[in-house]
Amino acid sequence: MNNKKKKYLKIINKIQKIRQSNNKNWMDLLRLCFSLDPDKSRLIVKEIFKRDDQISSLIKQLTKR
Repeated sequence: MNNKKKKYLKIINKIQKIRQSNNKNWMDLLRLCFSLDPDKSRLIVKEIFKRDDQISSLIKQLTKR
């Protein structure tokens, strides 16, 4: 494998480790929110997922051939 590919894979591995930790933080935050105020939490999470869908749609546009 050439040096450029190794460099990319090293960066990707770092991103993966950070995302794993951050995903746990997100899940902890969701648990806390839903335990304190489930109704309000549901509305906030719903909005987050709407925005995520918008982002996914834009990424699809970028990756089309």
